[in-house]
Amino acid sequence: MNLTKREFMQVLTAASAAGMGLGRFANASAQTAAEGLYDIPKFGNVSFLHITDCHAQLKPIYFREPSVNLGVGDMKGRLPHLVGEQLLKAAKVKPGTAEAHALTYLDFEQAAQRYGKVGGFAHLATLVKRLRASRPGALLLDGGDTWQGSGTALWTKGQDMVDACKLLGVDVMTGHWEFTLGMERVKEIVEKDFAGKVDFVAQNVKTLDFGDPVFKPYVIKPMNGVPVAVIGQAFPYTPIANPRYMVKDWEFGIQDENMQKVVDEARAKGAQVVVVISHNGMDVDLKMASRVRGIDAIMGGHTHDGMPVATVVKNAGGQTLVTNAGSNGKFLGVLDFDVKNGKVADYRYKLLPVFANMLPADKEMDALISKIRSPYEAKLSEQLGVTEGLLYRRGNFNGTGDQLIVDALMEAQGAQIAFSPGFRWGTTLLPGQPITREWLLDMTATTYSYATLTEMKGEMLKTVLEDVADNLFNPDPYYQQGGDMVRVGGLTYACDPTAAQGKRISDMRLKGQPIDAGKNYLVAGWAPVAEEAAKAGNKMVWDVVEDWLKAKGGKVAPRQPNQPKLTGGLPNPGYAA
Repeated sequence: MNLTKREFMQVLTAASAAGMGLGRFANASAQTAAEGLYDIPKFGNVSFLHITDCHAQLKPIYFREPSVNLGVGDMKGRLPHLVGEQLLKAAKVKPGTAEAHALTYLDFEQAAQRYGKVGGFAHLATLVKRLRASRPGALLLDGGDTWQGSGTALWTKGQDMVDACKLLGVDVMTGHWEFTLGMERVKEIVEKDFAGKVDFVAQNVKTLDFGDPVFKPYVIKPMNGVPVAVIGQAFPYTPIANPRYMVKDWEFGIQDENMQKVVDEARAKGAQVVVVISHNGMDVDLKMASRVRGIDAIMGGHTHDGMPVATVVKNAGGQTLVTNAGSNGKFLGVLDFDVKNGKVADYRYKLLPVFANMLPADKEMDALISKIRSPYEAKLSEQLGVTEGLLYRRGNFNGTGDQLIVDALMEAQGAQIAFSPGFRWGTTLLPGQPITREWLLDMTATTYSYATLTEMKGEMLKTVLEDVADNLFNPDPYYQQGGDMVRVGGLTYACDPTAAQGKRISDMRLKGQPIDAGKNYLVAGWAPVAEEAAKAGNKMVWDVVEDWLKAKGGKVAPRQPNQPKLTGGLPNPGYAA
């Protein structure tokens, strides 16, 4: 659906008011609109719209896709482990286009200046409404990681996102970071805010005492005369990757056998289409699709992989499509099924990038966002410095945003080494942009972001790195938890992603000298999962980094990410840095 002349003029007017370079942005908008980026023909009689991992980003942002997303074992050279030109080739996307910019890191700074920011719920709302107009009855699925990732989400305990999602028209969702608000808050939202409006589903979340379902495992809804089932798969490793005490009465897990039972039950109740909305991570989804029969599609999240094509997985029951819709509100997945004689006959899938300057803001959603942000706007917009280099997070080993954090932690706390968690959420700043409190919270806002300072023996440093490397590079996806390597400041090391467990990390050095296994080192970090850390009275990491930024007195020099030396696994189509 191309922009109308009136809509296009609205875009230009908004861009002018925001101080954008109209020549660049107008040309990009006109060209892309003419190419019909959002002109998706209706297909079939059953449609799903999919968002995931928006991490509470209500406003448009910049987001750099990774240049390192290594696949190991059977996953080498397969989606989602392709980056840059390799990903464009697999997706048959022309380099230098708006779609290429959305999918890759290529020429990121220049392309970002040309095409503008991505995401924003007001612009997403416009796109959702357009697609629903041509697809009556389409269900909007939210894959989770929605109520966390911003200052306003933290301060309102997720209420900002709950209200925005209700207005957006989310029909069904599952979760992950939602659970870090605590069991009571999650249940409050599900039972009160969502009652009669949004179904929260998770077949793999049960009570620890009796194994009872905590949430509905699935829902069946009619769509154009076709009964469709949506099953929920919450993040299976929540009590490991996040604090156990926040979900102390619940158990999670992958639970393939139970998933099969749920699929069979939904089919027995008449479901002609079965879709799983998953927060497993794509590698896990691919394995699950090979083991569980009767699922037509797994629409996944967690690993933030914006996948422009669906992967077809064969199994004992036929085949299952696996998709992933990226992060930060940057994409909307559109899956259309043609259902005939009680089963899926054909499908079409498209991943649509949400370009803020190509989609007019929905007035109602825009007004809600302004209302949500109004009490916090001054606090969010306070400038802490100006970055002279690109600040980004996503990548298997490090990013310039996390490099800034570990540099700050070491300097501010007098640490020799610093660790920053391998979180994949966080937004990007272009050179010359202000570093605001909002951006800092976009990178650090969790309910347990305590800054820590501890002594660790050299042996323990290696254990930490080995454990995280196994989580990331284990050839069995069911042993992966979906994050990236812990980001390291001060310490250098070598890594072989293809090596056996416990043997991936080597040549650990501090200032050129080998790490002594028996020696103590002063290590700064943040976001500890232990309950004791919440009671220790430590400062929040954003306060530590904010003080450091203010002490810099203005401009912040470009950061050079501290990357390990890779000693195996190359060349790899998931490595371009």
